[in-house]
Amino acid sequence: MTPPPYDVQSPSVTSVITLLTDYGLEDGFVASCHGVIISIAPQTRIIDVCHLVPAGDIRRGAAILAQTLPYLPAGVHIGAVDTASASARRSIAVEAGNRVFVGPDNGLLSWAVMAAGGARAAYEISNTELFLKPVSPTFPGRDIYAPVAARLCMGRKPADLGPEIPLDRLLLLPPPTARIGEGAAEGEVLSLDRYGNVQLSVTADDLATIGVHVGDTLAVSMGRRQITMPFRDTFAAVPPGNLVAFTDSAGKVAFAVNSGDAAQRLGLPPGAHVRLARGVDI
Repeated sequence: MTPPPYDVQSPSVTSVITLLTDYGLEDGFVASCHGVIISIAPQTRIIDVCHLVPAGDIRRGAAILAQTLPYLPAGVHIGAVDTASASARRSIAVEAGNRVFVGPDNGLLSWAVMAAGGARAAYEISNTELFLKPVSPTFPGRDIYAPVAARLCMGRKPADLGPEIPLDRLLLLPPPTARIGEGAAEGEVLSLDRYGNVQLSVTADDLATIGVHVGDTLAVSMGRRQITMPFRDTFAAVPPGNLVAFTDSAGKVAFAVNSGDAAQRLGLPPGAHVRLARGVDI
């Protein structure tokens, strides 16, 4: 039998690795990453955050990771969503709080790093001794991120991964915008989920600041379009087929259609500008 292309270390450290990718579930990509991690760090617990991020949708991946982070234990968090090949993008490890984030330097990790308290150190992952060999130019998740994360769980230090990177040289996604003015809250579409719900950067607290509460009617401006919809505590509070605004599990205002698809009906892509105000009761 051919020996595995990695070195199995003594399981002296037990920790957690989380995985967020756009690999999907139809192929063996995710299983390969699991296998590499467990072969190096057998007692590591792996949590799959999401593998159905739309291909290359860095913004969606960043939102999912940042919003899930408060419910994840401390550990090493792998993000593998990119639009470039591994050879075209440097790989990084970022320390924030009691966590380490591993992935491409494309902004994917930046919102989660902020949610963890902000970066205190970052390193370029360039120590090839820690990689799986041979390294595929198209699969950094398996050949770079997975073995590096496993070795961090086994006691290697982030400084062992490569040279330190000045924090101001990291690529960052622009933070979601939300602005509260006189009588209105302005924001953007943050993400669209698999149910067709449209999540905004505006929070329920932002609406309360302008005097909008559950039970009120919301006036929504989307470019030249203006509509009204009820603001309720859940999407199920309106009849099937009706639009509704509610506060989702991340504390963000979201649009939904009960038993339908709000993203399709409204045609709002991520990043679209939205203005919210109190409307005439309907």
